[in-house]
Amino acid sequence: MDPSGLNDAFNRTVNYMRISVTDRCNMRCLYCMPEEGVPWISHGDILSYEEIARVVSATAALGMRRLRVTGGEPLVRRDLSHLIAMLAAVPGIEDLALSTNAVLLAEHARALAAAGLRRVNVSLDSLNPDRFVRIARRDYLERALAGIAAAEAAGLTPLKINCVAMRGYNDNELADMAALTIAHEYHVRFIEIMPLHGNAEWQADWFMPTAEILDRVRVLGEPEPCAGPNGNGPARYWRLPGARGTVGVISPMTHTYCASCNRVRLTADGQLRLCLFGDHQIDLRTPLRQGASVEEIADLFREAILRKPERHHLGLGQTCSSLHALSQIGG
Repeated sequence: MDPSGLNDAFNRTVNYMRISVTDRCNMRCLYCMPEEGVPWISHGDILSYEEIARVVSATAALGMRRLRVTGGEPLVRRDLSHLIAMLAAVPGIEDLALSTNAVLLAEHARALAAAGLRRVNVSLDSLNPDRFVRIARRDYLERALAGIAAAEAAGLTPLKINCVAMRGYNDNELADMAALTIAHEYHVRFIEIMPLHGNAEWQADWFMPTAEILDRVRVLGEPEPCAGPNGNGPARYWRLPGARGTVGVISPMTHTYCASCNRVRLTADGQLRLCLFGDHQIDLRTPLRQGASVEEIADLFREAILRKPERHHLGLGQTCSSLHALSQIGG
């Protein structure tokens, strides 16, 4: 198979796949999931680790090089280090990362690193205990901070901390989050809130554009544009005076990065999703369970990439009707 064969119809090279291993989560963040949760995918419909590894083997032969394991919260699925070891062993995979809320990370960080995980992205929207509970609807701040420390100790770096900026919730502590980069070699990235089904009514009120986010950070000094850490994807980065780490902003609404999008998503139930904000997806679970070979899965994947849309068409007040929670497709 041609290792350079993952170009889409707009000549973008697709070499990055986000793999959701579960739709379940141990938190209920305001912007992601209703407090009562969502209907869970049945266990029988979720891909096994062996099925995920077959998809990765097929796509790596085509040129897939970077993987990120996500959820839901991926660490709520048992024996995740077993999957990490399987994926790390696939020829051609150069980068293997994990997105997590870090609540369970302290007890798993060393095993994950030993299995071949390279680095982690941690979702952390507040350093204030009361505000953390208000946003996440769970009292897990101390556990999340312990998880971040454990990841750093295990060498899962560069360590990125993702914070969704929300007016009226955490906008008055964006500078405090950015200050973490001064004492630590952390890469704190602020994310513009994105429109999901169920949040359109308040998204426009809570939305903070990149320019305002950077203004909040300037109380710490003038940030200078800089190169980001390895695997930096769509974020743009700045460094505060004397900082060891960087401040990044991910701007899906004000500065769309669709023209350089290099990613697809494999959902926990085996759907290959070609755009976060769209209905373009291909069923891989059925052919997998009908005995499709690695070569046949690769052919399906190559054909699917040609259907990847040029861009999303969402703006403030609009939502993707097929998304009920980000946990359902992988963050």
